Amino acid sequence: MGLNKLTNRIYFLEHAPEVDRPMLAYLKGDKISLAIDAGYSASHVQDFYRAIEAEQFNKPDFTVITHWHYDHTFGMHAINGISIAYGKTNEFLKDQQEQAKNLNYIEILKKEDIHFRKEYCGQDKLSIVLSDITFSDKMTLDLGGITAQIFHTISPHSEDTTCVYVPEEKVLFLGDSTSEDFFNNGYMDKDKLYSLVQTIQSIDCKYCILSHCEPLSKEDLLAYLLSVEA
Repeated sequence: MGLNKLTNRIYFLEHAPEVDRPMLAYLKGDKISLAIDAGYSASHVQDFYRAIEAEQFNKPDFTVITHWHYDHTFGMHAINGISIAYGKTNEFLKDQQEQAKNLNYIEILKKEDIHFRKEYCGQDKLSIVLSDITFSDKMTLDLGGITAQIFHTISPHSEDTTCVYVPEEKVLFLGDSTSEDFFNNGYMDKDKLYSLVQTIQSIDCKYCILSHCEPLSKEDLLAYLLSVEA
């Protein structure tokens, strides 16, 4: 599977529903390249990097994490360069490290999640690491020609949700932020969703990128979210 081109600066490896792999994005600056999310596993990262190298692009200098869930972070040990995450994300990952001291933890996850079982078939170890850099509210990276505005936002999906806005390309990366809380029996907090909708409405973007579907226009995403809110 190769990279898909969204704009001249932004590319992505499609999500893979059969194993619930999220989309991984690549932002190509003149000076710095940035990946969005670290993937489900080392294998996921390797597939992403092969697609990057096929385009004769450099491996990412930085990787920003949208939230702590394992399909977005358990590949972090295998990435190139420096990882960036919201401070709360590292707190969640520390908890995952503690749970992983139980050598049966990987088997527990395989039993709980059929997608995890497929992704980690034949593997009996986990390598869970924390990000190299944390931020408390927001930060901006000048990639050269484009900027990545990285910020925490309220979301019904996870307390540590991080979004990335690229104003020059009018692209907003939202991770899984619009989804229900997988780790709270699929609960959808309508107040948090309303807050997220207001955030999206306030941003001048053309594309909204969610991790487990194709890129959407801002108008199409908002129309869907407002129907969920109703």
